[in-house]
Amino acid sequence: MSLFITSLNSGSNGNCYYVGNEQEAVLIDAGISCRETENRMRRLGLSLQNVKAIFVSHEHSDHISGITQLARKYKLPVFITPQTLRKSRLEERGFLFRALRAYEPIEVGDLRITAFPKYHDAADPHSFVVSGGGVNIGVFTDIGEVCEHVIRHFSQCHAAFLEANYDEDMLERGRYPYFLKQRIRGGKGHLSNQQALALFQTHKPSFMSHVFLSHMSKDNNCPDLTRDLFKPHLADTQLIVASRFAETPVYTIA
Repeated sequence: MSLFITSLNSGSNGNCYYVGNEQEAVLIDAGISCRETENRMRRLGLSLQNVKAIFVSHEHSDHISGITQLARKYKLPVFITPQTLRKSRLEERGFLFRALRAYEPIEVGDLRITAFPKYHDAADPHSFVVSGGGVNIGVFTDIGEVCEHVIRHFSQCHAAFLEANYDEDMLERGRYPYFLKQRIRGGKGHLSNQQALALFQTHKPSFMSHVFLSHMSKDNNCPDLTRDLFKPHLADTQLIVASRFAETPVYTIA
């Protein structure tokens, strides 16, 4: 069985990742509007009727701002940890919630979604691996530092959305105030290009066919710079830069 994946948007202005097979799909986060999600999926030839659930990584607005309208319109269950639900205030919106817990896989048709904890400045942040037909797709964004949980799951993935948020020199020289720079690089913020590359070089499995560089900063990173950093180390892995302005093509992972 193959899985079909795309980034519908990736960045501080909104995050939404699609993973599915021929019959069903899930969204990891829904940080763009319902209308924009519909438009982007329509352009890709994907149907929201195939989407059976939304999984929430954490409560920041760029990951949840589209959930209310999407969940209501398409009657989608929203899988979210109790702590994240309380912090997000989504429970006041009146749609179906299901409890999400680390390392308790959830079956959605022939898909299996496993959440695991990570370091980020949120109430109870989690990342995900979506599996189906022997194929594993990982969503590794909003990660302050690479921990054992991230390493374990990254090393099992056939494709991954991998955060490469900032270039260390660009962040240091940039216009952000010192406290914000410290928040970004302080262990509960985001992965730098160099941290992402180190994870990729050290723990990429030989069968990883695609890596999507994701959640890239508009002010503290450059797609060409990051692409050039990774290019010598790709071997047989295809690199895609996930845009903060548009959807990527749909990729088939077999």
